[in-house]
Amino acid sequence: MGVPATTTMGESESPRSPEAKLGMQVEDLWDVQEPQLSPTEKLNACFESVPVSAFPPAPSNQVIEIKSDTSLAEAVKILSQHKILSAPVVDVDAPEDASWIDRYIGIVEFAGIVVWILHQSEPPSPRTPTSPSSATAIAAAANGLKGLDIAGLELGSDFAATTAGSFFEALTSSEFYKNTQVRDISGSFRWAPFLALQTSNSFLTMLLLLSKYKMKSVPVVDLGDGKIDNVITQSAVIHMLAECAGLQWFESWGTKKLSELGLPMMTADHIVKVYEDEPVLQAFKLMRKKRVGGVPVIEKGGSRAVGNISLRDVQFLLTAPEIYHDYRSITAKNFLTAVEKYLETHHEVYPMLSTMVTCKKDHTIKDLILMLDAEKIHRVYVVDDDGNLEGVITLRDIISRLVHEPRGYFGDFFDGVLPLPQNSRV
Repeated sequence: MGVPATTTMGESESPRSPEAKLGMQVEDLWDVQEPQLSPTEKLNACFESVPVSAFPPAPSNQVIEIKSDTSLAEAVKILSQHKILSAPVVDVDAPEDASWIDRYIGIVEFAGIVVWILHQSEPPSPRTPTSPSSATAIAAAANGLKGLDIAGLELGSDFAATTAGSFFEALTSSEFYKNTQVRDISGSFRWAPFLALQTSNSFLTMLLLLSKYKMKSVPVVDLGDGKIDNVITQSAVIHMLAECAGLQWFESWGTKKLSELGLPMMTADHIVKVYEDEPVLQAFKLMRKKRVGGVPVIEKGGSRAVGNISLRDVQFLLTAPEIYHDYRSITAKNFLTAVEKYLETHHEVYPMLSTMVTCKKDHTIKDLILMLDAEKIHRVYVVDDDGNLEGVITLRDIISRLVHEPRGYFGDFFDGVLPLPQNSRV
């Protein structure tokens, strides 16, 4: 049975969303592709013809930026309030006419904040005196993706003290925490503040960076005014795909079952997990060590998942430390219980903590995209008929099945994504 023909938008139809209009642009390109091309080859060709400038901006039409002299506490609040995982950091000392590469000093993200917390929870080593500069070095290295042996961040014998309910109250009320600024933990790549695209770069380039090259978000820079024009996230791409349901190019791919597309890529025996009686910091330590964005919480002595903890959940350790005050130890289970109670008290809606969103291998990729977009989550766990974990599928996994990298596609791209201005500090 064929896909219903797309009708021309008339006066009686409701206005299409910006994402749906973008989908129609891809549909027009799809219709003129050579018939001998495979669906994946057609999609590659379509997305290569669409510039990233066509991607709709964030709903607020404003890129959230954080000033370099902002306190870490305020930065956590900003990321939490806007429900974003990271934000570019603006150098407050940069001149007004600075180029983009001198205007920004890097990115602050929950992943880097996790490393900062892990560092504070470590017992001081006689060979490595604790200081703000050492915390900066670890966090900057983590964000910059180089120079950090995260496996070396072992939990010491004094670690139990840092999992006590009062630890984070003490940490967040300390002068050290209050005086730590975003510039102290914001990381950068070795050649620039962050990897960015020009508005003229293609949609295909952006999709590959978000999937194969494991970027969580891609800033798009306007060289004219030297500022970030848009930040495209994995979630925004999934939302765009959800808005394209019904279009021929989407249905040709979206109606395939997960198993047909080789999903899940991460099977049950490779899922990184934490048990409910383990310290919650162990969950964040595992996420950084294994470079994953979330872990399921498994019942003690069993195999059933009772919840999920993601990198962004670290915000609750810093913004509401008082909710753990009565706990002798902040285990993964205690963390889930305390946060759930906190959210209920404050009538806040927050995705997937104590509940697990699951699917089965016979679901279609379209089913999964609509589910992810509706629930505003970053991963879905694949289960069998008895509810046992069979794997996990992330936003990145889905995007990676939409396009493929042509041979030699990037060339010397990573040697300089954008032309470096004269007298650049990089």
